[in-house]
Amino acid sequence: MVQTHAEWEAALLACSQCALCREGNRGPTSYNGTPDSPLMLVGEGPGGVEDEYGVPLVGPSGQLLDRALASVGITRDRIYTTNVVKCRPRGNRTPTVEEGQVCAGRWLDAEVALVKPKVIVALGSVALKYLYQPNARITKDRGRWFTTKYGIPAIATYHPAYLLRLTGQDLVRAKWEVYYDLKAAVERLAELAPDYCLQSDPPPDLLAIYAKRRRERLDRGRAQA
Repeated sequence: MVQTHAEWEAALLACSQCALCREGNRGPTSYNGTPDSPLMLVGEGPGGVEDEYGVPLVGPSGQLLDRALASVGITRDRIYTTNVVKCRPRGNRTPTVEEGQVCAGRWLDAEVALVKPKVIVALGSVALKYLYQPNARITKDRGRWFTTKYGIPAIATYHPAYLLRLTGQDLVRAKWEVYYDLKAAVERLAELAPDYCLQSDPPPDLLAIYAKRRRERLDRGRAQA
């Protein structure tokens, strides 16, 4: 059993236990941000850009997320961002509930135990179903506080990839809903960790921070081809 966050990450990146890691991706992706943060964001699974960089939410969805977080005074280096599923599903399909149970049961549960966040934001349906209950629906349960299986308060909001598919008034409405959900998380965190600063200036350039990891993953992929 791993004892430290560094040991957890090393074990994760060496994982080849399930079918997802054999679907043609570059192997497991890890986290970004700081394990010292009291705020954890849990997404669904990596896309193509995330598969290259080895960390969650750094592609177009992540860039939209950064703008949403900035609107409530959060930068990504001051929080902890991870996914339910650590390997990219082929074709960027949505991970199944069963895949989430297998992967998160092995990695996310241990991750939460090590990080010990005080508030969790579930981004999208896959995260909501794992953290809350399998029959939960993001359209019904978004914006509602619930207690996770870990005993940690959480709120669900739309995954930024969903927003990228919207247009017109639907997009405007969804963006405001995400804003209020994130604002609620900040307000709850102000009660539970009042001295923690959620924002740095200037904000981090995540693609630059993880550029070396991207080169290593691409080089390893070419060597294995």
